[in-house]
Amino acid sequence: MSFTKPELPDVDLETFEKKPHLERMKILSQHWAEYGFGTPWAIPLLYVVKIALYLFLGVVFASFTAGFGGFWDVASFWTEPIFYQKMLLWTMLFEVLGLGASSGPLAFRFTPPIGGFLHFARPNTLRMPPWPGKIPFTRGTARTWFDVALYVGIVANLVILLLSDGVAKEGQPADSVGLLDPRLLWPLIVMLVVIGLRDKIVFLIARSEQYWVAAIFFAVLPYVDMIVALKLIVCTVWFWAAFSKLGRHFSFVVTAMLSNAPWLRSPRMKRKLYRNFPDDLRPSKLAAVVAHQGTVIEFAVPLILLFSTNRTLTLVTIAGIVFFHLVIASMFPLAVPLEWNVFYCLSAIWLFGLHMPPEFGVTAVSPLLLALLVGGLFFFPILGNLRPDKISFLPSMRYYAGNWATTQWAFRKGTESRLNTHIVKAAPTQIEQLTPLYGREVGEILLQKTVAWRSLHSQGRALSTLIGRNVDSYENYDIREGELVAGALLGWQFGDGHVHNQQFMKAIQERCGFAPGEVIVAYVESQPIHVARQQYRVYDLALGEIERGYVELSDIITPQPWLESGPVPVTSTRTEENSSGWSATVQKESSKQ
Repeated sequence: MSFTKPELPDVDLETFEKKPHLERMKILSQHWAEYGFGTPWAIPLLYVVKIALYLFLGVVFASFTAGFGGFWDVASFWTEPIFYQKMLLWTMLFEVLGLGASSGPLAFRFTPPIGGFLHFARPNTLRMPPWPGKIPFTRGTARTWFDVALYVGIVANLVILLLSDGVAKEGQPADSVGLLDPRLLWPLIVMLVVIGLRDKIVFLIARSEQYWVAAIFFAVLPYVDMIVALKLIVCTVWFWAAFSKLGRHFSFVVTAMLSNAPWLRSPRMKRKLYRNFPDDLRPSKLAAVVAHQGTVIEFAVPLILLFSTNRTLTLVTIAGIVFFHLVIASMFPLAVPLEWNVFYCLSAIWLFGLHMPPEFGVTAVSPLLLALLVGGLFFFPILGNLRPDKISFLPSMRYYAGNWATTQWAFRKGTESRLNTHIVKAAPTQIEQLTPLYGREVGEILLQKTVAWRSLHSQGRALSTLIGRNVDSYENYDIREGELVAGALLGWQFGDGHVHNQQFMKAIQERCGFAPGEVIVAYVESQPIHVARQQYRVYDLALGEIERGYVELSDIITPQPWLESGPVPVTSTRTEENSSGWSATVQKESSKQ
């Protein structure tokens, strides 16, 4: 692997694009298995520098607090409650600005390397209101100056909080300089709700399922109750992340992620992750064992840290979970949630190492408050596992488990450029970013490699099948990973297909006016925990929904990524165009095909 140049498959650039699509997927998925994305060494180094900058600036902001001895005296103030509060809000600000997850080359952002404020502070960019037909004053998909002002207000509010001094709070340690002023927290809490109703993307990028909830706890709970509530947030994340990995999808995630880990250099070890490289790229037994070791850790750690009164056991468990998060970060997974993993290392040390039971155990709060906290924190994960079509995978806390809503887009040759000319955004499409850096042929290979990466996951087989069923030929289209389409047009993406759903497609069609057959999108929904199948829909952007149905889980985890035995079986229901241009479902056929 070069320091500056990507590792590419050994193919002739001029003739590679002329090969059949599925043959290209075979070459690229086999290459991914041995080399991952083929990232140059400079890119992981860039992310390491970014993490260091994140930590450095977080401490700098905290050091301005009255009563602290300045930046170089961090050893004396890192145990202060307001330090943890400010690090949490700094992490939120880092994400809201677009500097955290979904930034840089591993999120396919090259020039510029971030979305974030470049998108959200720009009028007429796309916004995605969650309930435009139900919540007044939220209709439309164009960002207004009000939305821009609201976003800037959130950023300003966070900066003010980071530079503010502490105020006294009930139950705080006697030698504490105080905690954040609730009067400064409430505007942030309210603005995030308002902007979330107008644009769910900003609400999600703020990681509100964790940080916004924590801000509420900062504002309303006395000190001991606040610490216990913060512990419950962290443990809830660990527990439901483990729960979501109990299905058949997670082993596929681990193989693709470990193949991309820059520290795993041995091709021989990478091949062992697959059943029979290069012919069978399904996960091996070794990959399954590695995957579910992590699951056991995430189940066990919350129980120990919430209830253990043995200091040695607690410290060993904290060391274990810190190592666990650092290993995840060191794999540099696509979408790169690195700062989140680092912050969870800090959370494990600060919340559980400095605040042990029984004084800060779950029995330290009233049974009523405990029931409300657990019920509130568990509500969306339970609902999201039962009805994943209704709840984003972030509030469902199904992080990186492989059970995601996903899309794959097929642009008839020559039509993708319309996204650049008709839609206001912070950056051009990825092919236009890559061409000046590597040339168009290499840029295409890198983009197609993300499609191959998706094909290594369980739902990737279904996406390839559905696209193939609804285009005249793969070779007449540029096939794109939906995450990349969303990232360019929305300023952020993080593995949640709900942000590039039917609403997103309609917004694009309203601006670009594609003709029938020019853009076909396959959308596969997450698997409910109790049903071993995944619902899907296929859209023609000009006509609306043209097919819906489901695929059986057993059918999508069996084939190879390149579908060498043919398309996976689907149970389909065709749809007809309605008078408005987007379709109402009309059952025409329902058959196992």
